[in-house]
Order: sequence, then C-alpha cells, then structure tokens
Amino acid sequence: MLRWLQPHPERRPGRPTWAALALLLAAAPALARPLVVCTEGSPEGFDITQYTAATTADATAETVYERLVQFAPGSTKVIPALAQSWDISADGLAYTFHLRPGVKFQRTDYFTPSRTFNADDVLWSFQRQLDPAHPWNRLAPRGFPYAQSMGLPGLIERIDKLDALTVRFTLRHPEAPFLADLAMGFASIYSAEYADLLLAAGKPEQLNNLPLGTGPFVFQRYQKDAQVRFAANPDYWGGTPKIERLLLAITPDPSVRIQKLRAGDCQVAVYPRPTDIPELRGDPRLKVEELDSLLVAYVAINTRHKPLDDVRVRQAINLAFDRDAYRKAQFGEGGASPAVAPYPPTLWGSDPDLKGWPRDLERARQLLAEAGVQPGQKLSIWTRPGGGPTNPNPGIGAQMLQNDLGRLGIRADIRVYEWGELIRRAKHGEHDLVFMGWVGDNGDPDNFLTPNLSCAAAQSGENMAGWCNAQFDDLLRQARATTDQDARAALYRQALAIFQREAPWIALAYPKQFVVLSPRVKGFTLSPLGSNNFTHVELGP
Repeated sequence: MLRWLQPHPERRPGRPTWAALALLLAAAPALARPLVVCTEGSPEGFDITQYTAATTADATAETVYERLVQFAPGSTKVIPALAQSWDISADGLAYTFHLRPGVKFQRTDYFTPSRTFNADDVLWSFQRQLDPAHPWNRLAPRGFPYAQSMGLPGLIERIDKLDALTVRFTLRHPEAPFLADLAMGFASIYSAEYADLLLAAGKPEQLNNLPLGTGPFVFQRYQKDAQVRFAANPDYWGGTPKIERLLLAITPDPSVRIQKLRAGDCQVAVYPRPTDIPELRGDPRLKVEELDSLLVAYVAINTRHKPLDDVRVRQAINLAFDRDAYRKAQFGEGGASPAVAPYPPTLWGSDPDLKGWPRDLERARQLLAEAGVQPGQKLSIWTRPGGGPTNPNPGIGAQMLQNDLGRLGIRADIRVYEWGELIRRAKHGEHDLVFMGWVGDNGDPDNFLTPNLSCAAAQSGENMAGWCNAQFDDLLRQARATTDQDARAALYRQALAIFQREAPWIALAYPKQFVVLSPRVKGFTLSPLGSNNFTHVELGP
C-alpha cells in the first residue's frame, strides 16, 4: 500500500458520506461551492516524477505543478509556461530557457516561500532525477520512471544556470521530441527552497503527500480512495482561477459517476462507458463531449515469464483473442477503432499497410504445439476494478480473454487489483498478462514507443511486457536523433514491423475520449493527451 499517502496529521481523517458532503455543499455560500469532478481512481502519490498514471497527473501536474513549457488547451502545440521564451541552437544541442519573472510559489499552512521562482528551482527539479549524487535522487521509493525510461540521464549532458532567470540544457545528441517532452508531467518544477526545508527537517516523504508548486490550485487535503481537495491559488501568475475550490471525488464505477452527476453531487464525470454514450446524449440535463484522442488499449504480455518468452506463444495468444467482439462489448459502435500498433493512425509515423492479427485458433494451437506448451498451461490475467477510458469494463474484458485462451487449452486465472496496486505490482513483473492503456503525453510517436517498449523502460518497469529488442531500440534512437519528420516516420514504420512480429502486446483498441458535464460547466476543453485541466473552467447558474 502507499503508506505515505495519509491525510495531513493536523487534519481530521475520515471519509464523509455523500449525503454529508451534499449537505455541506448546500450550506456553503454560492461563491465558495467547489467544482466537483467524479474521477475514476486515486492518485498513486503527489510527487509526479515518480508516477505515470493519468489519475496522478490530473491531481498534480494539472493542478499544483507547472513546467517550463505547456501544451495549448485542446492541442499538442507547445507554448510558454514558466519559461516565457526559449532558443534552440542550430545543431539542436543547446536549449536556453528565459524564465518568467515574479512567479510565486504557493503559500500553505506547511510552507511560506521567501522568494519567487528562479533558475535554482529548475536545476533542482531536473538534477534530482538525473544525478545519482543528488541528495534527493535516492529518496524516491519508485525512482523516476519517465526520466529513466526515456533515457534522459544519458541524453542531457548538463544543465547550467546562466543567471537567476536563464537556464541552458545541453544535450549529448539531438533529440527531436525534447521540447515537447519538457511539457510532460515528469518535468514539473518544484520549489528547491521547500525541498531543502523538508530535507533539513528529516521529512523528505512530505514531498509526496504535501505537494507545493506554482500551479493554479493549492493542495489542501487527500482522503485515500475518497477525495482530493484544492483551493484556487490567489497568487497564480496566470490569474486566479474562477473556481474557488476544486474537489476530485474518487469514484471508480463509471455508472456511479453518472448517478452522482445526475444527482448534482458532481458537475463533471470523466470517462463514462462508451456503450452508455447514446443514452447520455439523450438526457437534456447533461452535455457530452468527445474527442479522437491519443489513446491505446492493450494487454502487456510478460516476456520475462515462461512460456511467454517464446514469440510463438505470444503470437498464438494474439491469434486467439477475438478483438472485434472485445471492442464491441467494451466500446459499443463507434467508441473505438481497431488497434494494430502501439499508437493510433491519427498520429504521424503510423503504417497504413500494417495489418492486425487475424483470429485463427487452428494456427494458434499449432504455434503452441511447436513451442511445447501442453494443455493445462496456467497463466494469470490481471485487471482493475471500475473502469477508465482504455478499459471501460475490466471484468468483461478479462473474462473474454480467459474464455479465448481456454479454447487453446490455457487455464487463465483472473486477478483484480486496485489501480495503484496493479501498477506497482505489474511494474515489478509479477503478472503474466495485464490489461493496460496509454495516453499520449506530447503528440510524438516516441512517447508511445520509448516509455512503453524500450529496453530502458523494461529496466525501469514501465515496459510491462519486459520486452527488450536491440534492433527496435536502435531504430527509436535513430528516430529521436533526427528532426526530419519523414525520416523519423520511416524509422518508426520499421520499428512497428518488429513490434508486430514479436507480439509483446495484444493491441486492443484506439478509444475515443468522452466526458459528461452539467450544463453549468463552462470553459472546459478536452485534451487529446487525456489530461483534465480545470484552470479556465467556471460554474454558471
């Protein structure tokens, strides 16, 4: 369990009933009423550098923290944030960022900053992840999965403070997606002053349960598996948000999220079941928004376990699973398109000639026999309770895979774990097959491939297939090292052919993204990157 995710010791713990919460909200002054978002799961923690789940990003990178650059709402265009401008050298090796002056860190009951944001905070935030000698480097129990999976310690040669408001990153080789990478959650900027205070007090764990940044919302309280509370940051450089308070109500069951929305207990319900969308569109009390997002649903096949280390067994599993039936049961008509690769065809670098695995039980049995797999082989299928955008109905999906494997004589045991526990254990490679999904972080194909399928990601645990292919890895390195998009696309198509042949995943679907809102909610924009940001939202009458 995530023991450091406890309520602030000075605050009263406990989980209020929804009836009590409704009474509390009704008694509150109208201007102080929060925006309540019914979200699908608990954050893994609040130190975003240690985690990769979307629930964690929404509760940290989209509220408390910010980065040097950010994505424009509803797009993958990189725009200024804590850096108001930047320069890139002609050889693509030096990135110089000119920091925004006068940005204030948040004031809380556990920290009052004595200075504004500056270059020291940028250096601390990155060197902590990159430098093994940094005093905070070994204080992250889960390490820094994004930095490690993306090979940043080997990419960034040094980071220099040129003056209080100027920082230069020097790379060892050109890296085409580097600027977009810096808009991702792991690149969030922390207060070096706050970190120094925690370390001196012998309380470094508080960085993970009492977050503090420059973002639009100030963390107030977390009740595990119940809610996360935030207040508008009155000192926010971008202007105080119109919502005075934000509450993330953790509600794993998508049907319950909709019930709460209809009852007025929340004003936003994320990730409804796609099969429910036609009915929801017909409800005049609700509004439904949708977007073709950068999402992929998949099953990771743990190549570290026998007999899954044999490519023939992985191919047999791909041949056995009825993806069409699965997609219809999970997403209904039009809620998702068939997946054949690690990222959707709407993203550049895809291969229109790449074909998905056909359903061929006879060929699958043949491959298992060639691999020496006997009837009665046992495997485990891992999934989560509740549901999210890439796995709306986890129980049904796991049962369908279990049944199809049974047709091959494989006895599959379904195991259900809470989301945070599922991720933690899967990163340690305890599973055989695990239902997973990925939301693109920056609009670049590399973001689907390197964090999920590279050898470095296998070492960090983010690559839950544990698959490491030297030729595939080399193609990714070549693609990152050139800025010629056509050349990069050609390299990615070669890499996708290797992925298809080696079958470390069952690629399931490219889901659409949906959100259901109260008509009172104004100014919310769906992101193709799957994040949910409420900085510019306001509640109407």
